[in-house]
Amino acid sequence: MDVMPQQDPESRRPPEPSQEDPHAQHDPHAPQDPYVMPAEGATAVPPPPPTLRTTLRRAAFGAVAAGVLLAGALVAVPDRKDDRPKEPGPVERAEAAATAGSPASLSDLTALIGDRQKWVEAHPGDAPSWATLGSAYVEWGRRSADAAYFGRAEEALKRSLEAQPGERGNGEAWVGMAALANARHDFLAAKRWGETVRKQDPKTWSVYPVLIDAYTGLGDVKAATAATEKFGELRKGVPALARTADLYRGQGWREDALATAREAADRATAPAEKAEALHRLGELAWERGEPEEAVAQFDAALRTDAGHHASLAGKARALVALDRTDEAVAAYQSVITKLPRPAYALELGELYASLELDGDARSQYEKLAGLLEQAKAAGVDESVVQARYESDHGDPAVAVELLRGQWKKQHRSAAVADALGWALHRAGKSEEGLEYAQQAADTGVRNASYAYHLGMIERELAQYGPARRHLQEALRTNPAFSPLDAPKAREALETLGEPPPGGPGDMQPPPPPPPPAPEPKRESQPEPRPEPKRESPKPKAPAPAPSQTAPAPSKAAPSSPAAVEADASKTP
Repeated sequence: MDVMPQQDPESRRPPEPSQEDPHAQHDPHAPQDPYVMPAEGATAVPPPPPTLRTTLRRAAFGAVAAGVLLAGALVAVPDRKDDRPKEPGPVERAEAAATAGSPASLSDLTALIGDRQKWVEAHPGDAPSWATLGSAYVEWGRRSADAAYFGRAEEALKRSLEAQPGERGNGEAWVGMAALANARHDFLAAKRWGETVRKQDPKTWSVYPVLIDAYTGLGDVKAATAATEKFGELRKGVPALARTADLYRGQGWREDALATAREAADRATAPAEKAEALHRLGELAWERGEPEEAVAQFDAALRTDAGHHASLAGKARALVALDRTDEAVAAYQSVITKLPRPAYALELGELYASLELDGDARSQYEKLAGLLEQAKAAGVDESVVQARYESDHGDPAVAVELLRGQWKKQHRSAAVADALGWALHRAGKSEEGLEYAQQAADTGVRNASYAYHLGMIERELAQYGPARRHLQEALRTNPAFSPLDAPKAREALETLGEPPPGGPGDMQPPPPPPPPAPEPKRESQPEPRPEPKRESPKPKAPAPAPSQTAPAPSKAAPSSPAAVEADASKTP
Protein backbone atom coordinates (compact mmCIF):
# COMPACT_ATOMS: atom_id res chain seq x y z
CA MET A 1 0.00 0.00 0.00
CA ASP A 2 1.52 3.27 -1.15
CA VAL A 3 0.47 5.89 1.38
CA MET A 4 2.05 9.33 1.34
CA PRO A 5 3.09 10.72 4.75
CA GLN A 6 1.19 13.74 5.95
CA GLN A 7 3.26 16.86 6.43
CA ASP A 8 3.44 18.32 9.92
CA PRO A 9 1.43 21.58 9.98
CA GLU A 10 4.13 23.21 12.10
CA SER A 11 6.65 22.73 9.29
CA ARG A 12 4.51 24.90 6.97
CA ARG A 13 4.41 27.77 9.45
CA PRO A 14 7.02 30.52 8.83
CA PRO A 15 9.48 31.23 11.63
CA GLU A 16 8.44 33.84 14.13
CA PRO A 17 10.28 37.19 13.84
CA SER A 18 12.88 37.98 16.48
CA GLN A 19 11.68 39.97 19.54
CA GLU A 20 14.93 41.98 19.81
CA ASP A 21 16.15 44.42 17.23
CA PRO A 22 19.95 44.12 16.97
CA HIS A 23 20.24 47.51 15.31
CA ALA A 24 18.36 49.40 18.01
CA GLN A 25 20.48 51.88 20.00
CA HIS A 26 20.89 51.19 23.69
CA ASP A 27 19.68 53.92 25.98
CA PRO A 28 21.66 53.85 29.23
CA HIS A 29 18.95 55.85 30.99
CA ALA A 30 16.18 53.48 29.92
CA PRO A 31 14.82 51.24 32.65
CA GLN A 32 16.51 47.89 32.77
CA ASP A 33 14.66 44.61 32.47
CA PRO A 34 14.70 43.12 35.97
CA TYR A 35 14.81 39.61 34.50
CA VAL A 36 18.00 40.26 32.46
CA MET A 37 21.17 39.51 34.40
CA PRO A 38 24.04 42.05 34.03
CA ALA A 39 27.20 41.00 32.25
CA GLU A 40 29.86 39.24 34.30
CA GLY A 41 32.11 41.78 36.08
CA ALA A 42 29.99 44.75 35.16
CA THR A 43 29.82 47.65 37.60
CA ALA A 44 27.93 50.85 37.77
CA VAL A 45 31.16 52.90 37.22
CA PRO A 46 32.07 53.38 33.54
CA PRO A 47 35.60 52.29 32.55
CA PRO A 48 38.27 54.96 31.92
CA PRO A 49 38.90 56.02 28.30
CA PRO A 50 41.72 54.06 26.55
CA THR A 51 45.07 55.66 25.78
CA LEU A 52 46.11 56.66 22.23
CA ARG A 53 48.59 53.76 21.96
CA THR A 54 45.93 51.27 22.98
CA THR A 55 43.46 52.75 20.49
CA LEU A 56 45.92 52.46 17.57
CA ARG A 57 46.83 48.89 18.51
CA ARG A 58 43.15 47.89 18.68
CA ALA A 59 42.40 49.53 15.34
CA ALA A 60 45.23 47.65 13.62
CA PHE A 61 44.17 44.34 15.12
CA GLY A 62 40.55 44.96 14.10
CA ALA A 63 41.51 45.70 10.50
CA VAL A 64 43.50 42.47 10.23
CA ALA A 65 40.68 40.42 11.79
CA ALA A 66 38.11 41.99 9.49
CA GLY A 67 40.20 41.10 6.46
CA VAL A 68 40.57 37.51 7.58
CA LEU A 69 36.85 37.17 8.25
CA LEU A 70 35.92 38.74 4.92
CA ALA A 71 38.21 36.40 3.01
CA GLY A 72 36.82 33.40 4.86
CA ALA A 73 33.29 34.51 4.11
CA LEU A 74 34.05 34.81 0.40
CA VAL A 75 35.48 31.31 0.36
CA ALA A 76 32.85 29.68 2.58
CA VAL A 77 29.67 31.23 1.10
CA PRO A 78 29.01 29.93 -2.44
CA ASP A 79 27.48 31.99 -5.20
CA ARG A 80 23.77 31.25 -4.95
CA LYS A 81 23.17 32.28 -8.55
CA ASP A 82 25.37 29.43 -9.78
CA ASP A 83 24.66 26.64 -7.27
CA ARG A 84 20.98 27.27 -6.58
CA PRO A 85 18.92 27.66 -9.73
CA LYS A 86 15.74 29.60 -9.51
CA GLU A 87 12.78 27.53 -8.40
CA PRO A 88 10.23 27.15 -11.21
CA GLY A 89 7.04 29.09 -10.76
CA PRO A 90 3.53 27.77 -11.31
CA VAL A 91 3.54 28.65 -15.02
CA GLU A 92 6.85 26.85 -15.55
CA ARG A 93 5.60 23.84 -13.61
CA ALA A 94 2.45 23.64 -15.72
CA GLU A 95 4.47 23.91 -18.93
CA ALA A 96 6.86 21.22 -17.73
CA ALA A 97 3.95 18.90 -16.92
CA ALA A 98 2.46 19.43 -20.38
CA THR A 99 5.83 18.74 -21.98
CA ALA A 100 6.13 15.49 -20.04
CA GLY A 101 2.56 14.44 -20.79
CA SER A 102 1.61 14.55 -17.11
CA PRO A 103 -1.26 16.39 -15.38
CA ALA A 104 -0.57 19.74 -13.76
CA SER A 105 -2.05 20.82 -10.47
CA LEU A 106 -5.16 22.97 -10.70
CA SER A 107 -3.35 25.95 -9.16
CA ASP A 108 -0.53 25.71 -11.70
CA LEU A 109 -3.06 25.28 -14.50
CA THR A 110 -4.85 28.42 -13.34
CA ALA A 111 -1.58 30.37 -13.42
CA LEU A 112 -0.84 29.11 -16.94
CA ILE A 113 -4.27 30.18 -18.17
CA GLY A 114 -3.85 33.66 -16.71
CA ASP A 115 -0.38 34.02 -18.20
CA ARG A 116 -1.49 33.00 -21.70
CA GLN A 117 -4.59 35.20 -21.55
CA LYS A 118 -2.47 38.28 -20.96
CA TRP A 119 0.03 37.25 -23.64
CA VAL A 120 -2.49 36.68 -26.46
CA GLU A 121 -4.18 39.99 -25.67
CA ALA A 122 -0.92 41.71 -26.57
CA HIS A 123 0.08 39.17 -29.29
CA PRO A 124 -3.12 38.05 -31.03
CA GLY A 125 -1.20 36.40 -33.87
CA ASP A 126 0.73 33.94 -31.68
CA ALA A 127 -0.74 30.61 -32.81
CA PRO A 128 1.19 28.38 -30.36
CA SER A 129 0.05 30.48 -27.38
CA TRP A 130 -3.56 30.28 -28.52
CA ALA A 131 -3.19 26.49 -28.85
CA THR A 132 -1.70 26.25 -25.35
CA LEU A 133 -4.50 28.38 -23.94
CA GLY A 134 -7.17 26.29 -25.65
CA SER A 135 -5.69 23.01 -24.41
CA ALA A 136 -5.45 24.44 -20.89
CA TYR A 137 -9.13 25.39 -21.05
CA VAL A 138 -10.00 21.82 -22.06
CA GLU A 139 -8.02 20.38 -19.16
CA TRP A 140 -9.53 22.80 -16.67
CA GLY A 141 -13.07 22.12 -17.86
CA ARG A 142 -12.53 18.37 -17.72
CA ARG A 143 -11.01 18.32 -14.24
CA SER A 144 -13.40 20.85 -12.73
CA ALA A 145 -16.53 19.52 -14.51
CA ASP A 146 -17.22 23.08 -15.68
CA ALA A 147 -18.37 22.56 -19.25
CA ALA A 148 -18.48 26.32 -19.87
CA TYR A 149 -14.71 26.21 -20.40
CA PHE A 150 -15.15 23.96 -23.42
CA GLY A 151 -16.69 26.84 -25.36
CA ARG A 152 -13.71 29.05 -24.49
CA ALA A 153 -11.39 26.24 -25.52
CA GLU A 154 -13.03 25.90 -28.91
CA GLU A 155 -12.76 29.64 -29.52
CA ALA A 156 -9.07 29.74 -28.56
CA LEU A 157 -8.21 26.73 -30.72
CA LYS A 158 -10.01 28.23 -33.71
CA ARG A 159 -8.03 31.47 -33.22
CA SER A 160 -4.87 29.40 -33.25
CA LEU A 161 -5.81 27.67 -36.50
CA GLU A 162 -6.75 30.99 -38.08
CA ALA A 163 -3.31 32.38 -37.25
CA GLN A 164 -1.55 29.22 -38.44
CA PRO A 165 -3.44 26.34 -40.10
CA GLY A 166 -2.72 22.81 -39.02
CA GLU A 167 -1.37 21.92 -42.47
CA ARG A 168 1.41 24.47 -41.90
CA GLY A 169 2.68 22.86 -38.75
CA ASN A 170 0.10 23.79 -36.14
CA GLY A 171 -0.53 20.19 -35.14
CA GLU A 172 -0.89 21.10 -31.46
CA ALA A 173 -4.09 22.99 -32.22
CA TRP A 174 -5.43 19.86 -33.93
CA VAL A 175 -4.46 17.81 -30.88
CA GLY A 176 -6.34 20.33 -28.74
CA MET A 177 -9.43 19.92 -30.93
CA ALA A 178 -9.20 16.12 -30.48
CA ALA A 179 -8.94 16.52 -26.70
CA LEU A 180 -11.96 18.84 -26.76
CA ALA A 181 -13.99 16.30 -28.73
CA ASN A 182 -13.09 13.58 -26.20
CA ALA A 183 -14.13 15.83 -23.32
CA ARG A 184 -17.50 16.29 -25.02
CA HIS A 185 -17.74 12.50 -25.59
CA ASP A 186 -17.67 12.91 -29.36
CA PHE A 187 -15.20 10.09 -29.89
CA LEU A 188 -15.67 9.83 -33.65
CA ALA A 189 -14.65 13.48 -34.13
CA ALA A 190 -11.71 12.99 -31.77
CA LYS A 191 -10.58 10.04 -33.86
CA ARG A 192 -10.68 12.12 -37.05
CA TRP A 193 -8.69 15.00 -35.55
CA GLY A 194 -6.14 12.67 -34.02
CA GLU A 195 -5.64 10.52 -37.10
CA THR A 196 -5.12 13.68 -39.15
CA VAL A 197 -2.24 14.66 -36.89
CA ARG A 198 -0.78 11.16 -36.91
CA LYS A 199 -0.91 11.02 -40.70
CA GLN A 200 0.94 14.34 -40.93
CA ASP A 201 3.60 13.39 -38.37
CA PRO A 202 3.47 9.89 -36.80
CA LYS A 203 6.12 10.88 -34.25
CA THR A 204 3.99 13.55 -32.59
CA TRP A 205 3.71 11.82 -29.22
CA SER A 206 1.07 14.18 -27.84
CA VAL A 207 -1.55 12.86 -30.26
CA TYR A 208 -1.52 9.29 -28.95
CA PRO A 209 -3.21 9.90 -25.58
CA VAL A 210 -6.19 11.52 -27.32
CA LEU A 211 -6.28 8.68 -29.85
CA ILE A 212 -6.29 6.14 -27.01
CA ASP A 213 -9.28 7.87 -25.42
CA ALA A 214 -11.10 8.07 -28.75
CA TYR A 215 -10.53 4.41 -29.65
CA THR A 216 -11.57 3.34 -26.15
CA GLY A 217 -14.79 5.32 -26.40
CA LEU A 218 -15.51 3.69 -29.77
CA GLY A 219 -14.80 0.22 -28.41
CA ASP A 220 -11.93 -0.38 -30.84
CA VAL A 221 -9.68 -2.43 -28.57
CA LYS A 222 -7.20 -3.31 -31.31
CA ALA A 223 -6.59 0.31 -32.30
CA ALA A 224 -6.37 1.42 -28.65
CA THR A 225 -3.77 -1.26 -27.98
CA ALA A 226 -1.67 -0.19 -30.98
CA ALA A 227 -1.85 3.49 -29.95
CA THR A 228 -0.82 2.64 -26.39
CA GLU A 229 2.18 0.67 -27.61
CA LYS A 230 3.24 3.52 -29.91
CA PHE A 231 2.89 6.04 -27.11
CA GLY A 232 5.13 3.87 -24.94
CA GLU A 233 7.77 3.84 -27.65
CA LEU A 234 7.76 7.62 -28.07
CA ARG A 235 7.25 8.70 -24.45
CA LYS A 236 8.77 6.64 -21.68
CA GLY A 237 8.07 7.10 -18.01
CA VAL A 238 5.02 7.53 -15.82
CA PRO A 239 2.55 8.69 -18.54
CA ALA A 240 3.22 5.58 -20.64
CA LEU A 241 2.95 3.31 -17.60
CA ALA A 242 -0.37 4.89 -16.64
CA ARG A 243 -1.80 4.34 -20.11
CA THR A 244 -0.58 0.77 -20.17
CA ALA A 245 -2.18 0.07 -16.79
CA ASP A 246 -5.49 1.44 -18.07
CA LEU A 247 -5.23 -0.80 -21.14
CA TYR A 248 -4.65 -3.90 -19.01
CA ARG A 249 -7.53 -2.92 -16.75
CA GLY A 250 -9.92 -2.58 -19.68
CA GLN A 251 -9.03 -6.05 -20.94
CA GLY A 252 -9.45 -7.72 -17.57
CA TRP A 253 -5.75 -8.39 -16.96
CA ARG A 254 -6.04 -7.46 -13.31
CA GLU A 255 -2.61 -8.59 -12.10
CA ASP A 256 -0.78 -6.86 -14.95
CA ALA A 257 -2.78 -3.70 -14.44
CA LEU A 258 -1.96 -3.65 -10.72
CA ALA A 259 1.77 -4.24 -11.22
CA THR A 260 2.02 -1.50 -13.86
CA ALA A 261 -0.04 0.96 -11.81
CA ARG A 262 2.20 0.39 -8.79
CA GLU A 263 5.28 1.07 -10.86
CA ALA A 264 3.74 4.30 -12.11
CA ALA A 265 2.94 5.37 -8.54
CA ASP A 266 6.47 4.56 -7.36
CA ARG A 267 8.08 6.57 -10.15
CA ALA A 268 5.76 9.59 -10.01
CA THR A 269 7.31 12.71 -8.47
CA ALA A 270 5.11 15.76 -9.14
CA PRO A 271 2.14 16.03 -6.74
CA ALA A 272 -0.56 15.99 -9.43
CA GLU A 273 1.06 13.06 -11.21
CA LYS A 274 1.50 11.17 -7.94
CA ALA A 275 -2.12 11.78 -6.94
CA GLU A 276 -3.36 10.48 -10.29
CA ALA A 277 -1.30 7.30 -9.88
CA LEU A 278 -2.59 6.73 -6.34
CA HIS A 279 -6.14 7.31 -7.53
CA ARG A 280 -5.67 4.56 -10.12
CA LEU A 281 -4.55 2.17 -7.39
CA GLY A 282 -7.66 3.08 -5.40
CA GLU A 283 -9.90 2.32 -8.37
CA LEU A 284 -8.27 -1.06 -8.89
CA ALA A 285 -8.68 -1.91 -5.21
CA TRP A 286 -12.35 -0.94 -5.34
CA GLU A 287 -12.97 -3.15 -8.38
CA ARG A 288 -11.30 -6.08 -6.58
CA GLY A 289 -13.73 -5.70 -3.69
CA GLU A 290 -11.13 -4.32 -1.24
CA PRO A 291 -12.73 -1.13 0.14
CA GLU A 292 -10.23 -0.67 3.00
CA GLU A 293 -7.32 -0.59 0.55
CA ALA A 294 -9.29 1.71 -1.72
CA VAL A 295 -9.92 4.24 1.07
CA ALA A 296 -6.23 4.22 1.99
CA GLN A 297 -5.14 4.93 -1.58
CA PHE A 298 -7.74 7.65 -2.12
CA ASP A 299 -6.72 9.31 1.16
CA ALA A 300 -3.10 9.23 0.04
CA ALA A 301 -4.05 10.86 -3.25
CA LEU A 302 -5.92 13.64 -1.45
CA ARG A 303 -3.00 14.28 0.90
CA THR A 304 -0.69 14.51 -2.08
CA ASP A 305 -2.96 16.85 -4.04
CA ALA A 306 -5.97 18.29 -2.23
CA GLY A 307 -7.42 19.34 -5.59
CA HIS A 308 -7.79 15.77 -6.84
CA HIS A 309 -11.53 15.72 -6.21
CA ALA A 310 -12.13 12.48 -8.14
CA SER A 311 -10.39 10.67 -5.30
CA LEU A 312 -12.94 12.08 -2.87
CA ALA A 313 -15.71 10.53 -4.99
CA GLY A 314 -13.85 7.22 -5.03
CA LYS A 315 -13.48 7.36 -1.27
CA ALA A 316 -17.22 7.96 -0.88
CA ARG A 317 -17.96 4.89 -2.99
CA ALA A 318 -15.66 2.75 -0.86
CA LEU A 319 -17.11 4.12 2.38
CA VAL A 320 -20.53 2.86 1.31
CA ALA A 321 -19.07 -0.63 0.94
CA LEU A 322 -17.70 -0.35 4.49
CA ASP A 323 -21.18 0.61 5.77
CA ARG A 324 -19.90 4.04 6.81
CA THR A 325 -22.84 5.68 5.09
CA ASP A 326 -22.83 8.96 7.05
CA GLU A 327 -19.26 9.64 6.01
CA ALA A 328 -20.07 8.55 2.46
CA VAL A 329 -22.98 10.99 2.19
CA ALA A 330 -20.82 13.84 3.48
CA ALA A 331 -18.05 12.97 1.01
CA TYR A 332 -20.49 12.81 -1.91
CA GLN A 333 -22.06 16.15 -0.97
CA SER A 334 -18.62 17.74 -0.77
CA VAL A 335 -17.35 16.38 -4.06
CA ILE A 336 -20.50 17.35 -5.98
CA THR A 337 -19.99 20.98 -4.96
CA LYS A 338 -16.37 20.83 -6.15
CA LEU A 339 -16.68 18.45 -9.08
CA PRO A 340 -20.34 18.35 -10.19
CA ARG A 341 -20.24 15.37 -12.53
CA PRO A 342 -23.62 13.78 -13.34
CA ALA A 343 -22.32 10.29 -12.53
CA TYR A 344 -21.58 11.34 -8.94
CA ALA A 345 -25.02 12.87 -8.56
CA LEU A 346 -26.61 9.59 -9.72
CA GLU A 347 -24.52 7.59 -7.23
CA LEU A 348 -25.58 9.82 -4.35
CA GLY A 349 -29.24 9.54 -5.35
CA GLU A 350 -29.02 5.75 -5.39
CA LEU A 351 -27.31 5.81 -1.99
CA TYR A 352 -30.23 7.82 -0.59
CA ALA A 353 -32.67 5.33 -2.14
CA SER A 354 -30.83 2.39 -0.56
CA LEU A 355 -31.17 4.12 2.82
CA GLU A 356 -34.91 4.58 2.15
CA LEU A 357 -34.49 8.36 2.12
CA ASP A 358 -36.90 8.75 -0.77
CA GLY A 359 -37.26 12.51 -0.48
CA ASP A 360 -33.51 13.07 -0.57
CA ALA A 361 -33.25 10.66 -3.49
CA ARG A 362 -35.87 12.60 -5.49
CA SER A 363 -34.12 15.89 -4.74
CA GLN A 364 -30.82 14.43 -5.87
CA TYR A 365 -32.33 13.12 -9.10
CA GLU A 366 -33.67 16.62 -9.77
CA LYS A 367 -30.13 17.98 -9.36
CA LEU A 368 -28.96 15.27 -11.75
CA ALA A 369 -31.48 16.48 -14.34
CA GLY A 370 -30.13 20.01 -13.98
CA LEU A 371 -26.54 18.86 -14.46
CA LEU A 372 -27.55 16.91 -17.55
CA GLU A 373 -29.21 20.01 -19.03
CA GLN A 374 -26.10 22.09 -18.37
CA ALA A 375 -23.91 19.50 -20.03
CA LYS A 376 -26.17 19.34 -23.06
CA ALA A 377 -26.14 23.14 -23.40
CA ALA A 378 -22.33 23.07 -23.39
CA GLY A 379 -22.20 20.37 -26.08
CA VAL A 380 -21.29 17.49 -23.76
CA ASP A 381 -22.98 14.16 -24.49
CA GLU A 382 -23.97 12.50 -21.20
CA SER A 383 -26.36 9.99 -22.80
CA VAL A 384 -24.89 6.98 -21.00
CA VAL A 385 -25.42 8.46 -17.53
CA GLN A 386 -28.90 9.67 -18.45
CA ALA A 387 -29.78 6.23 -19.82
CA ARG A 388 -28.60 4.56 -16.63
CA TYR A 389 -30.95 6.79 -14.67
CA GLU A 390 -33.89 6.19 -17.03
CA SER A 391 -33.40 2.41 -17.03
CA ASP A 392 -33.71 2.05 -13.25
CA HIS A 393 -35.59 5.14 -12.10
CA GLY A 394 -37.37 6.60 -15.13
CA ASP A 395 -38.54 5.43 -18.55
CA PRO A 396 -36.56 2.48 -19.98
CA ALA A 397 -37.88 3.23 -23.48
CA VAL A 398 -36.13 6.62 -23.33
CA ALA A 399 -32.93 4.88 -22.27
CA VAL A 400 -33.16 2.50 -25.24
CA GLU A 401 -33.60 5.40 -27.64
CA LEU A 402 -30.62 7.29 -26.19
CA LEU A 403 -28.32 4.29 -26.34
CA ARG A 404 -29.37 3.23 -29.83
CA GLY A 405 -28.28 6.70 -30.88
CA GLN A 406 -24.90 6.12 -29.24
CA TRP A 407 -24.55 2.81 -31.04
CA LYS A 408 -25.26 4.49 -34.38
CA LYS A 409 -22.48 6.98 -33.61
CA GLN A 410 -20.13 3.97 -33.33
CA HIS A 411 -19.83 4.49 -29.56
CA ARG A 412 -19.58 0.77 -28.88
CA SER A 413 -17.51 0.49 -25.77
CA ALA A 414 -18.21 -2.07 -23.07
CA ALA A 415 -20.00 0.60 -21.03
CA VAL A 416 -22.40 1.43 -23.85
CA ALA A 417 -23.03 -2.24 -24.68
CA ASP A 418 -23.80 -3.03 -21.04
CA ALA A 419 -26.10 -0.03 -20.64
CA LEU A 420 -27.97 -0.83 -23.87
CA GLY A 421 -28.43 -4.48 -22.93
CA TRP A 422 -29.81 -3.53 -19.52
CA ALA A 423 -32.12 -0.85 -20.97
CA LEU A 424 -33.57 -3.36 -23.45
CA HIS A 425 -34.15 -5.83 -20.62
CA ARG A 426 -35.91 -3.22 -18.51
CA ALA A 427 -38.02 -2.28 -21.54
CA GLY A 428 -39.21 -5.87 -21.90
CA LYS A 429 -36.84 -6.92 -24.68
CA SER A 430 -34.61 -9.31 -22.75
CA GLU A 431 -33.75 -11.53 -25.72
CA GLU A 432 -32.32 -8.59 -27.66
CA GLY A 433 -30.69 -7.20 -24.53
CA LEU A 434 -28.87 -10.47 -23.91
CA GLU A 435 -26.79 -9.97 -27.04
CA TYR A 436 -25.44 -6.60 -25.90
CA ALA A 437 -24.92 -7.66 -22.29
CA GLN A 438 -22.95 -10.68 -23.46
CA GLN A 439 -20.83 -8.45 -25.70
CA ALA A 440 -19.92 -6.25 -22.71
CA ALA A 441 -18.92 -9.29 -20.66
CA ASP A 442 -16.90 -10.76 -23.53
CA THR A 443 -14.47 -7.82 -23.45
CA GLY A 444 -12.94 -9.45 -20.39
CA VAL A 445 -13.22 -6.43 -18.11
CA ARG A 446 -13.78 -7.37 -14.45
CA ASN A 447 -16.87 -5.29 -13.76
CA ALA A 448 -19.36 -6.58 -11.22
CA SER A 449 -22.21 -4.53 -12.69
CA TYR A 450 -21.74 -6.09 -16.12
CA ALA A 451 -21.90 -9.60 -14.64
CA TYR A 452 -24.96 -8.66 -12.58
CA HIS A 453 -26.86 -7.29 -15.58
CA LEU A 454 -26.03 -10.35 -17.67
CA GLY A 455 -27.10 -12.72 -14.90
CA MET A 456 -30.43 -10.98 -14.34
CA ILE A 457 -31.23 -11.03 -18.07
CA GLU A 458 -30.41 -14.75 -18.24
CA ARG A 459 -32.61 -15.38 -15.22
CA GLU A 460 -35.50 -13.64 -16.99
CA LEU A 461 -34.96 -15.91 -19.99
CA ALA A 462 -35.01 -19.03 -17.77
CA GLN A 463 -31.32 -19.73 -18.42
CA TYR A 464 -30.84 -20.58 -14.79
CA GLY A 465 -27.40 -22.18 -14.97
CA PRO A 466 -25.64 -19.22 -16.67
CA ALA A 467 -27.67 -16.80 -14.56
CA ARG A 468 -26.47 -18.39 -11.33
CA ARG A 469 -22.88 -18.38 -12.56
CA HIS A 470 -22.86 -14.68 -13.54
CA LEU A 471 -24.61 -13.51 -10.39
CA GLN A 472 -22.06 -15.38 -8.31
CA GLU A 473 -19.31 -13.78 -10.40
CA ALA A 474 -20.67 -10.30 -9.69
CA LEU A 475 -20.68 -10.83 -5.92
CA ARG A 476 -17.33 -12.58 -5.99
CA THR A 477 -15.74 -9.70 -7.94
CA ASN A 478 -17.07 -6.99 -5.63
CA PRO A 479 -19.62 -7.93 -2.95
CA ALA A 480 -20.71 -4.29 -2.52
CA PHE A 481 -20.56 -3.06 -6.12
CA SER A 482 -23.81 -1.07 -5.75
CA PRO A 483 -25.93 -0.13 -2.72
CA LEU A 484 -29.07 -0.96 -4.73
CA ASP A 485 -28.02 -3.80 -7.03
CA ALA A 486 -25.79 -5.89 -4.77
CA PRO A 487 -28.71 -6.81 -2.44
CA LYS A 488 -30.80 -7.65 -5.51
CA ALA A 489 -28.07 -9.96 -6.77
CA ARG A 490 -28.01 -11.86 -3.47
CA GLU A 491 -31.80 -12.11 -3.43
CA ALA A 492 -31.84 -13.46 -6.99
CA LEU A 493 -29.28 -16.09 -6.09
CA GLU A 494 -31.35 -17.22 -3.13
CA THR A 495 -34.37 -17.52 -5.38
CA LEU A 496 -32.46 -19.63 -7.87
CA GLY A 497 -31.26 -21.92 -5.10
CA GLU A 498 -28.49 -24.45 -5.36
CA PRO A 499 -27.85 -26.30 -8.62
CA PRO A 500 -29.10 -29.89 -8.92
CA PRO A 501 -26.76 -32.61 -7.61
CA GLY A 502 -25.68 -33.74 -11.06
CA GLY A 503 -24.93 -30.25 -12.25
CA PRO A 504 -27.11 -27.97 -14.34
CA GLY A 505 -29.72 -29.82 -16.34
CA ASP A 506 -28.64 -28.37 -19.65
CA MET A 507 -25.09 -29.58 -19.06
CA GLN A 508 -25.87 -33.24 -18.17
CA PRO A 509 -24.91 -35.87 -20.76
CA PRO A 510 -27.77 -37.54 -22.65
CA PRO A 511 -29.11 -40.77 -21.08
CA PRO A 512 -27.45 -43.98 -22.34
CA PRO A 513 -29.42 -46.10 -24.86
CA PRO A 514 -31.44 -49.02 -23.41
CA PRO A 515 -29.65 -52.40 -23.35
CA PRO A 516 -30.65 -54.93 -26.05
CA ALA A 517 -33.25 -57.55 -25.19
CA PRO A 518 -31.72 -60.88 -24.01
CA GLU A 519 -31.86 -63.77 -26.54
CA PRO A 520 -33.73 -66.97 -25.55
CA LYS A 521 -31.60 -69.57 -23.87
CA ARG A 522 -30.63 -72.60 -25.89
CA GLU A 523 -28.46 -75.58 -25.19
CA SER A 524 -24.86 -74.91 -25.72
CA GLN A 525 -23.30 -77.05 -28.37
CA PRO A 526 -19.61 -77.78 -28.52
CA GLU A 527 -17.77 -76.02 -31.23
CA PRO A 528 -17.15 -78.33 -34.21
CA ARG A 529 -13.65 -79.66 -34.31
CA PRO A 530 -11.84 -79.76 -37.63
CA GLU A 531 -12.02 -83.25 -39.13
CA PRO A 532 -9.03 -84.90 -40.79
CA LYS A 533 -8.78 -84.44 -44.51
CA ARG A 534 -10.50 -87.11 -46.50
CA GLU A 535 -12.27 -87.38 -49.75
CA SER A 536 -15.77 -86.14 -49.34
CA PRO A 537 -18.45 -85.63 -51.93
CA LYS A 538 -18.66 -82.05 -53.17
CA PRO A 539 -21.91 -80.38 -52.42
CA LYS A 540 -24.39 -80.07 -55.21
CA ALA A 541 -24.30 -76.77 -57.00
CA PRO A 542 -27.65 -75.07 -56.97
CA ALA A 543 -29.66 -75.68 -60.13
CA PRO A 544 -30.03 -72.65 -62.38
CA ALA A 545 -33.41 -71.04 -62.70
CA PRO A 546 -35.43 -72.49 -65.56
CA SER A 547 -35.68 -70.44 -68.69
CA GLN A 548 -37.33 -70.73 -72.05
CA THR A 549 -34.12 -70.98 -74.06
CA ALA A 550 -32.17 -73.29 -71.79
CA PRO A 551 -32.75 -77.05 -72.19
CA ALA A 552 -34.49 -78.84 -69.44
CA PRO A 553 -32.19 -80.53 -66.95
CA SER A 554 -31.66 -84.25 -67.27
CA LYS A 555 -33.68 -86.37 -64.91
CA ALA A 556 -30.83 -88.90 -64.56
CA ALA A 557 -28.25 -87.58 -62.22
CA PRO A 558 -25.24 -89.32 -60.80
CA SER A 559 -25.98 -90.52 -57.35
CA SER A 560 -22.61 -91.86 -56.28
CA PRO A 561 -19.21 -90.27 -55.86
CA ALA A 562 -17.79 -92.58 -58.55
CA ALA A 563 -20.34 -91.49 -61.06
CA VAL A 564 -19.69 -87.86 -60.27
CA GLU A 565 -15.99 -88.29 -60.80
CA ALA A 566 -16.64 -90.15 -64.10
CA ASP A 567 -18.81 -87.34 -65.35
CA ALA A 568 -16.19 -84.79 -64.30
CA SER A 569 -13.50 -86.63 -66.27
CA LYS A 570 -15.61 -86.44 -69.42
CA THR A 571 -15.90 -82.74 -69.14
CA PRO A 572 -13.41 -81.00 -71.53
